[in-house]
Amino acid sequence: MFDVIIVGGGPTGSMLAAELRLHDVRVLVLEKDAEPPAYVRSLGLHIRSIEVLDQRGVLERFLAHGTKHPLRGHFAGIDKPPLDDLDTSHPYTLAIPQPVTDRLLAERAAELGAEVRRGCEVAGLEQDADGVTAELADGTRLRSRHLVGCDGGRSTVRKVLGVAFPGEPARTEMLLGEMELTDDPAAIAAAGAEVRKTLLTFGAMPLGDGVYRVLVPAAGVAEDRVVPPTLEEFQERLRVYVGTDWGARSPRWLSRFGDATRLAERYRVGRVLLAGDAAHVHPPAGGQGLNLGVQDAFNLGWKLAAEIAGWAPEGLLDTYAAERRPVAADVLDNTRAQMELMSAEPGPQAVRRLLAELMDLEEVRRRLIEKVTAIGVRYDFGAGPGLVGRRMRDVRLKEGRLYELMRAGRGLLLDRTGRLSVEGWADRVDHVVDAAEELDVPAVLLRPDGHVAWAGDDQRELLDRLPRWFGRCATIVR
Repeated sequence: MFDVIIVGGGPTGSMLAAELRLHDVRVLVLEKDAEPPAYVRSLGLHIRSIEVLDQRGVLERFLAHGTKHPLRGHFAGIDKPPLDDLDTSHPYTLAIPQPVTDRLLAERAAELGAEVRRGCEVAGLEQDADGVTAELADGTRLRSRHLVGCDGGRSTVRKVLGVAFPGEPARTEMLLGEMELTDDPAAIAAAGAEVRKTLLTFGAMPLGDGVYRVLVPAAGVAEDRVVPPTLEEFQERLRVYVGTDWGARSPRWLSRFGDATRLAERYRVGRVLLAGDAAHVHPPAGGQGLNLGVQDAFNLGWKLAAEIAGWAPEGLLDTYAAERRPVAADVLDNTRAQMELMSAEPGPQAVRRLLAELMDLEEVRRRLIEKVTAIGVRYDFGAGPGLVGRRMRDVRLKEGRLYELMRAGRGLLLDRTGRLSVEGWADRVDHVVDAAEELDVPAVLLRPDGHVAWAGDDQRELLDRLPRWFGRCATIVR
């Protein structure tokens, strides 16, 4: 019997598996595809995901395969100058293809001891008071204490649970693929730039050696988007917009996606939870989808591990949905807004021009950047200083950095006073006394995901807050 079965071996599932393995949770990842997909939906990582990787000590692996790009005030294709004082040590976007991100996260999970079985499709599940039984398509039955559906927008887990997925169906569809274009590169660039003056959902990005990443609106919404488009469909749609197919040939991969926007009504049913696209789907505007799923896993992992270890306070696992579902709802809203702003219709274009003016204001630009990069997320922890509920940026210490102290996925009391104590919680919370000049409060209590659970200098207040996130005291505190 496993502690957790994760259905879906994409970035969300792999990130969750790695987080659980930090706490010695017995994890099995079931992925229906025999081989990783070749298509490249996501092209990069935003600030908060970069910080998450830094907190777990694996960022250098991703930097070795990616390219840093200065973070600009970019929203719905409206480009504005960057801000030089964002609350982060990583003020950039990391351009890295999704297959590489998938591979690196999967390698991390495997290194930590997660078991991964590819070519295993889950067809059904049952749960009782003691655990969950997953039934595979070949009839195999596997048992675990908990199960998490990370199996994408068409999630089998969500459907079997009967969790509603309200929202809007796809109204438009895009064709996306990589292929050779044999026409003159200058002509391709000029024609593409002309079309993008009025159609932002169009483009041909050179990848080298005559290969391009091509994005073009489809003629309509396919009945089954699982079926990939053909090269002939791309050629026909290119001729519609630029009068030629640019000599398109030799596709590497072809795919289609729509602008459906949906949010699961529930993230948890008993011992079964949902994360990533299984819980929310939205248009790709702003490149937030993969990032949102990775951050779901980062929030859920330590809480589920605490539940399995037996020290989780009552209701801790329910804070996953309470915290992450509103974040997803906000992403759905901002991607809806971006899609409207990219419409060529006169009304949306008028709003776009107005927003472009407003984005000249630094505070407007800052708010939008913080939304898309997720560094503006603040969970509702109740009353407290402004820092409480927010994630803590990396700060320099006398020796090293804050994020270097968070590798093991434990709680952390960063204490400038030297007078505080976490006695009774030392098996779950590290205590570091450090001057930390960049920290403008006496002390902070950080959850394993880096969000501030408490700030201050009163030991009694600290003792009141510790049980909320880290369970009962293991010893008598004098």
